Amino acid sequence: MNLRAWLTAVVMAVVVVPTWAQDKQAVTPENRLIALRHEMEQIADVKAQRHIIREMAATGTFVAMNTLGTWLDDKALQKEAARGVATIALAHPDYDGHWTRYLLAKAMPLVGGKQRKAIMAQLAQPPVEGFVSHFNGRDLTGWKGLVQNPIVRSKMTALQLAEAQKAADERMRADWQVEDGLLAYVGTGYDNICTVEQYGNFEMLVDWRLDPTGKEPDAGIYLRGTPQVQIWDIARTNVGAQVGSGGLYNNQQNRSTPLVVADNPLGEWNSFYICMKGDRVTVRLNGILVVDNVPLENYWDRSQPIFPVEQIELQAHGSKVYYRDIFIRRL
Repeated sequence: MNLRAWLTAVVMAVVVVPTWAQDKQAVTPENRLIALRHEMEQIADVKAQRHIIREMAATGTFVAMNTLGTWLDDKALQKEAARGVATIALAHPDYDGHWTRYLLAKAMPLVGGKQRKAIMAQLAQPPVEGFVSHFNGRDLTGWKGLVQNPIVRSKMTALQLAEAQKAADERMRADWQVEDGLLAYVGTGYDNICTVEQYGNFEMLVDWRLDPTGKEPDAGIYLRGTPQVQIWDIARTNVGAQVGSGGLYNNQQNRSTPLVVADNPLGEWNSFYICMKGDRVTVRLNGILVVDNVPLENYWDRSQPIFPVEQIELQAHGSKVYYRDIFIRRL
């Protein structure tokens, strides 16, 4: 088999018929990227890696652009990665922001004249904030421990809150660690890890993976300090998890379950896109719409509206869970 035929066979095996693709709906750009990233970890051949990088660029997602950025310092792969970064960024002006411009600036010396001129033109435009990376893959910068809930915190004095935060941060550093560039929960309790910053209206990108060896795998994303966009092991039918991940689990008056089941098998990566405007939440799981503009209720006091500004929290529920590629854009 010649090299071209072999490379085609590799990509077809990864992208067209992945283990999780039970129907055509599952073969989304997000799931293609997840499969390609996994295959990239298994292959050492540089020519095959370059081919996979081109396939990643073809997905056109923001996370693909960020993933390609990790090879901009790799002498063997940087030119292919740079072309991919430029291809995605220039085709998606909605991705513009400080992080995108950082990647474009690194890619610019490595691409041809046409792409280089287009990058220079984009970098000359007035800057926008765009998506901001909230996990650097090295440490817990930008994160803090959980102190009670928003209502309880609001009633604390500054001194009480500072003391409680210090203790919470100590627990957080024991329970949450960076493993191989991933944010991992390694504790046994139920303490969330929280953004230092607070958010009103925002978009969020985050990948997650439940440990299949954990007891009752379960996690979630708290929006403005409020539970939650649910993450399930869908095999746990005893707790109703067969409805799938992504739903607003604690809603009572508004829909709490996702529109469809879009989960990848337990132990594989999944991708969330979350958008919150006012009290309304939209969620895409692996590129598939699972929550469509549904109000999120105030779990802590259902007589009150949702908090207008609060922190975002990643939940662990007594079982190991991993997060990566955490990006937030204010709206």
